[in-house]
Amino acid sequence: MKRMIVHCEPGSTEMALLEDGKLVEYAVERSQHIGLVGSFMKGKVVNVIPGMQAAFVDIGLKKNAFLYIDDVLHPHLEKQPKPKPSITELLSPGQELVVQVVKEAIGNKGARVTTHYSLPGRWIVYMPTSGYVAVSKKIAPEAEKQRLRSIGEELRTEEEGLILRTVAAEEDRKSIEEDLLLLRNQWASILDKAERFTAPVVLHHDLSMIQRLMRDAYSPETDELIMDSRDQAEEALSFLQGMLPGESLDIIIHEGKTPVFDHYDVRSQLEKDFQRKVWLPGGGYLVWDTTEALTVIDVNTGKFTGGASLEDTVFQTNIEAAEEIARLIRLRDTGGIIIADFIDMDTEAHRAAVCERLEKAMYGDRTQHHILGWTRLGLLEMTRKRMREENTIPG
Repeated sequence: MKRMIVHCEPGSTEMALLEDGKLVEYAVERSQHIGLVGSFMKGKVVNVIPGMQAAFVDIGLKKNAFLYIDDVLHPHLEKQPKPKPSITELLSPGQELVVQVVKEAIGNKGARVTTHYSLPGRWIVYMPTSGYVAVSKKIAPEAEKQRLRSIGEELRTEEEGLILRTVAAEEDRKSIEEDLLLLRNQWASILDKAERFTAPVVLHHDLSMIQRLMRDAYSPETDELIMDSRDQAEEALSFLQGMLPGESLDIIIHEGKTPVFDHYDVRSQLEKDFQRKVWLPGGGYLVWDTTEALTVIDVNTGKFTGGASLEDTVFQTNIEAAEEIARLIRLRDTGGIIIADFIDMDTEAHRAAVCERLEKAMYGDRTQHHILGWTRLGLLEMTRKRMREENTIPG
């Protein structure tokens, strides 16, 4: 069971996602800084750098956005020219174009933008110029994949692309078609605004944090949505009714004297889970260090002595650590290169089991990630898409 808890106060909104009482996602959105990932801009090319095969684009922020050549070429790899042209053949200073933000400005780097446009809906992701249909890899039955792929091919025009999301499994054609029509209208509105305004200008903001959570993770049949603001709850309910017409919908309003994050044990979990040193249930612990280039997680046996042998103790600690690392990566929204230094194991079977446990525990993560496996030095290496600064808790 998932429990989504939203705490609202003037100037900021905090969201926590609990799975079986365990905190797995957290985010905060402040009114003075609305995230731009997913938003569409009309930008102006400031300069083109052939040596980097990239351009810098003014989208109205303090720092110009970065546009790499692969994000300018056709989204479908089979339709890209071979060999790859110089970016000077595609872009020139002063040129105006529609771009979408795929990564926030982080540190000294400006935002990253693309012309591979995508608009997420409830059941599909709409890609107006991609020209292909894909189905979520998390949908296991091959027959269901084929059914969804056929629906997508029937509904799209030649230039359009569609990704059938995991939640689309068992969904009927009518719901998917209604989702597509809504997203087509959004895209038409973006293009219309781009025609009428000069760069730099915002053409379309992505949904708010709460709305994204409801769109991507909420299921009224199994999940609870709890909010401590009646006004925000009414807005959320209106959004849900538009997204899921005909569904029986309910939002729980928390009105007790105890703050909602304290009542559901969110605040105490946050304080524990964002420490550099995080204890495992069995007595082992993790040490979490983040640099500009990568995140390193060190696993230690600590107080754990419960195995029948040293190898068994190490293996059990590493299994616990794999579960906790997956949860904390998702909770902290850690991105980029991630190195986990598990305790050395003597058997290949144990190493394979730890890697498999990590992969299984990462299954619920909606952010793109890839577990690369063990390095020669015995470190487990993975990558996770970085779109925003890593989470921190308000202090």
